[in-house]
Amino acid sequence: MLDQIHLLAAVTVLGVLEQAYFFLQVIYARRVFGISPPKISGPPEFERIFRAQVNSSEYFPIFLALLWQAGLFFHQGLAAALGLLYLYTRYHYFVGYRASSSERLAPIYFSAGVLWILLAASALGILCFFLSHYMGLNVLQLLTA
Repeated sequence: MLDQIHLLAAVTVLGVLEQAYFFLQVIYARRVFGISPPKISGPPEFERIFRAQVNSSEYFPIFLALLWQAGLFFHQGLAAALGLLYLYTRYHYFVGYRASSSERLAPIYFSAGVLWILLAASALGILCFFLSHYMGLNVLQLLTA
């Protein structure tokens, strides 16, 4: 069983580490700009860092759900590769947003595209499972025949 999920687990750990890095950046920015919790407003530089972290945190559960569904029902390797690509684009989103709000756009659109691909892989994999399990239709076998 573990050989079927090890790549997904590794990407998950990397994602958690990335989230921790984003959290630490907010803590550092709070110290630099003298903004104590629970305040969330301050200079634009702080607010961009804060928003980049919050936005990344909001998308993280969606990413994890799609990563694991695509990996379990479609293909672990493809899902893990897409997961790494998503984490890479999320990092560039964070760095871009920290520099300027306009520099966040290309990475956010790209990362959203990766999520859509993971969603499609998940849906296709789950559909194939249901067709096979409940209707006895092996779609892959039908396609190769």
